[in-house]
Amino acid sequence: MKPCKAISIVNTVALTILFAGCQQPYHQQEERYILVAANVNLPYWQEAEAGLRDIAKTTGVKVELTGPATFSPSEELAAFQQAVSQHPSGILVSVSDPQSFKGPIDAAISQGLPVICIDADDPESRRVLFIGTDNFRAGQDSGKRMLGGQGRILIIALAGQLNTDERERGVNEVLKKYPGIKIAQTIDDKGDPRNANDAVSALLQKKEKIDGIIGLEASGGSGAAEALHRLDMTGKIKIVAFDKDPQTLEGIERGWITATVVQKPYVMAFYGVRFLDDLHHNAVHEFKDWATAPTAPLPTFVDTGTAVVDSSNLAAFRKALAEHPKPNM
Repeated sequence: MKPCKAISIVNTVALTILFAGCQQPYHQQEERYILVAANVNLPYWQEAEAGLRDIAKTTGVKVELTGPATFSPSEELAAFQQAVSQHPSGILVSVSDPQSFKGPIDAAISQGLPVICIDADDPESRRVLFIGTDNFRAGQDSGKRMLGGQGRILIIALAGQLNTDERERGVNEVLKKYPGIKIAQTIDDKGDPRNANDAVSALLQKKEKIDGIIGLEASGGSGAAEALHRLDMTGKIKIVAFDKDPQTLEGIERGWITATVVQKPYVMAFYGVRFLDDLHHNAVHEFKDWATAPTAPLPTFVDTGTAVVDSSNLAAFRKALAEHPKPNM
């Protein structure tokens, strides 16, 4: 009887292996997700690309970062439309101009192609959800770091982009309680620290009274800090920056920048692909198909959170960054 039992076990194992080999893999070989950004050369989007690569390793799907090498809404829109024409499994997009993106996003959704906005939203479009910072609250954090006494504040942002508009609204909301602090002007640096540098330098050389500078996107703080350094005014005007590009963190270390409000582009991209993957496979079974569902089967907004970095926690923050495992590119 014992030999028969042994043969039975072998047959069972063989059948199990055969059955497993016949099962359809969850991810198809051609499955691919594309992130479209407005300026792929920024360290911010390189960090997001690390999130893409890590989720690709976790799931076995293909990923790609695309978009213009400088801030250009028209070129980003062309990159988005090119991505749609390739019929990927899903698209992440940081929307630089909501008005021009709405139609193309809606058209992609109508084709059954899932689109998720990250970093910068287009809430009037049919995009499935937004993953990113609560920008109004982030603006409030920036404003709180500028409080104290009276003075005129210069804001550096990106014109027409919803995320920086919301941050500016948050700054204004905080400053309502402090009538002695006024916003003197808002500068559009078009995502280039050289533009911020030139604009700040020009204002100060005209003897414009500026008591504080708030950068509401990645390049503004470092550009302003460089301008003050060249004019021998370091430390005389408080700078609150945004994001954690190397120049901004170096500015905090040197005492050129007071603090920066840090976002999480790695987390946005990582979970963005995760959600796209769920949509592609219709993993959430509330409705038969996400594309025909009367309401999105996923959350409509995922707040990835922020942190404020200054001289008191810079060393710990850098240590944590250095310990983060880098993806194999």
